[in-house]
Amino acid sequence: MKTDPHSVNFGDEVQEPANLEVVRQIVRAVQNVHYGSVEVIIQNSRVVQIERKEKFRFDKPQTLIRTDREKS
Repeated sequence: MKTDPHSVNFGDEVQEPANLEVVRQIVRAVQNVHYGSVEVIIQNSRVVQIERKEKFRFDKPQTLIRTDREKS
């Protein structure tokens, strides 16, 4: 059985060819998040929205550095 090179395979079931732009957007969202999550919203078996939540972590508390003007 020959399949389309752009099809998506879920187990033994082969789905219709995936929209390459949607796949690119999902990959880009995942690659650009260091800490966080990517959520893909699907309606009627179609991707309708991609949500990206990103967290920024700071290992050490930041200290306030005062300039000479602020010291007076």
